[in-house]
Amino acid sequence: MVSVSIRSLKKSFGDNTVLTGVDLEVEEGEFVTLLGPSGCGKTTTLRCVAGLERPTSGEIRFGERVVVGDGSFVPPNRRQLGMVFQSYALWPHMTVYSNVAYPLRTARVPRSEQGARVREALDRVGLAALATRGVGTLSGGQQQRVALARAIVGRPQLLLFDEPLSNLDAKLRGSMRTELQLLHRTIGTTSLYVTHDQTEAMTLSDRVVVMNQGEIQQVGTPEEVYSAPANPFVADFVGFENMLPAVAVAGAGARIGDGTVLAGRAMEQIDAGRPVQVAFRANAVEIQPDETASAVVLNSTFLGDQREILIGIGEQQMRARVDVHASAAHVQPGDRVRVLPHRDAVLLYQGEPPVTTSAAVIGALSSHVA
Repeated sequence: MVSVSIRSLKKSFGDNTVLTGVDLEVEEGEFVTLLGPSGCGKTTTLRCVAGLERPTSGEIRFGERVVVGDGSFVPPNRRQLGMVFQSYALWPHMTVYSNVAYPLRTARVPRSEQGARVREALDRVGLAALATRGVGTLSGGQQQRVALARAIVGRPQLLLFDEPLSNLDAKLRGSMRTELQLLHRTIGTTSLYVTHDQTEAMTLSDRVVVMNQGEIQQVGTPEEVYSAPANPFVADFVGFENMLPAVAVAGAGARIGDGTVLAGRAMEQIDAGRPVQVAFRANAVEIQPDETASAVVLNSTFLGDQREILIGIGEQQMRARVDVHASAAHVQPGDRVRVLPHRDAVLLYQGEPPVTTSAAVIGALSSHVA
């Protein structure tokens, strides 16, 4: 195991700046996930750590060893790391055994030692019985396990994962997440994982690093990122579907368009009278039929154990998710409803939403007065 220190990391491709100065510390044995939308810089960061990209500037250390910076650039094959790619990157003409053994052969590990290490790696991923099979005969999940075995067979100090589950179906992704969790608990290798899937990030990680436009937006435990996103971008990315304009009042609260004061958690110092964004999740909303309300149900979508209710007022829309057995799940398009966000689920951010929500939507909201 090894710690990873990334300092002032910048990367440009011509005039396009992808990383603007990333600073991150990964402790020995930690599982850290880089999370964000396409183009946010997470994969470029990973590739710089792997040595597959040369940064424009900045420093990367593995423990006390400088692998990038101070005029040094250690090539990938000398960084003592293993990497699992999105595309698996297996040799199609080789058997499972030969694919896993390949890094040992290139590293000139004695042949007498190779067999035991390959069998150990295949045992860890549950593929020992398929060692003689060609990789082309395997399922996607089995091929991903071969790639994982190949990454760990060299006993690396650091494991890197570049969206390794994105090519798998939903059910297989779930089982592979569990396998990755168990593997990490067993071998404990420091791991840096890239994904745009927040479920993967939340279930696998000791800490999550949310990125956008080449910058880190928040670093925290899954619980911290999920329940207390640092800014509106993070809130939107991790599922706060509803963000409404309001005005801050004294104490942790905000006055919406119809004068109602919503109690909420201020995520930064906010002075009374300043414009704020009121954010809450769709599953933190109650709806009640009310023929006097101006909110109108536009659509109701069955999601299995929940229904997602799309609500419109004027040109604006809001979303609420309710239990399929709840009375609110029976509302129909055209019904008028009141919308009540839970007071303990409301977050307040300074500034106005990027897309202004109309006063009509604000006026349709109701909640507990602080």
